[in-house]
Amino acid sequence: MKEKKENIEVQGFKISFVKETGFISLTDLARKSERDPTEVVRDWFRNSETLLFLQTWEVIHNPNFKVWEMTHFRLQVLDKTRSLGFQRYTQETLAIGLVSVSGRYGGTFAHPDIALHFCNWMNPEFYAYFLHEFQVMKEKQASLEGKHWDLRRELASSNFFIHTDAVRTNIVPLLDWNTKRESLYQASEADLLNLAVFGTIAKQWKALNPEAKGNLRDHASVRELRVLANMESINATLIEQGFTKDERLAILARRVERELAILEDVKALKKLE
Repeated sequence: MKEKKENIEVQGFKISFVKETGFISLTDLARKSERDPTEVVRDWFRNSETLLFLQTWEVIHNPNFKVWEMTHFRLQVLDKTRSLGFQRYTQETLAIGLVSVSGRYGGTFAHPDIALHFCNWMNPEFYAYFLHEFQVMKEKQASLEGKHWDLRRELASSNFFIHTDAVRTNIVPLLDWNTKRESLYQASEADLLNLAVFGTIAKQWKALNPEAKGNLRDHASVRELRVLANMESINATLIEQGFTKDERLAILARRVERELAILEDVKALKKLE
């Protein structure tokens, strides 16, 4: 990766990214941890939820991605005695979202979607500060290009496709794919997420707010949308693992309460409201 690199500074940490592709250094992000950055990135990569996220992201964005090889790779990762690095991952699956670079200025670089996922996994508070600086950078870039970049829209959609793919693959009967019947399954799972995060479903919220423009999520805070995106990823994993709907709601509700509490006093996140 010989392209020109620039930096985003977050809480005194310089995070490098490639100007041409936007790929962000996970290694630099991991320096926020007190542990060795290489170990932090490795532990994230070997997490089952991370691998599901990476697989779904690649399926959405990479037509050449080898899903069967990825399934085999995920099974191998469960064996902690095996050494499975990023280069082997990209070679076997033809993944494009992660790049491992050797040398003095090397490290692991990732597409912004993946880098944000990593940062939130590593440190939710630091993630909020990073997200703020990332927003500023994206807005400046969009302004120079005569475009508009909307953080709220990005947050609301960040894990949407991962969630809908998990619902389709594990819950919706094959004959119902891409039909109106599938939309009922998807709506039911969307209600589950709304209930976990907001304590109500979209239909009930609309009945109580008939004059409001848009839907429940259009009126959510940035903090709530961030947690909602996290719950989409977590629910996708729980679906794949075979948890019932009631079990998933209980798990998600506990996780929502914890994450909202963590993000409550994060000043950087409040600036995004």
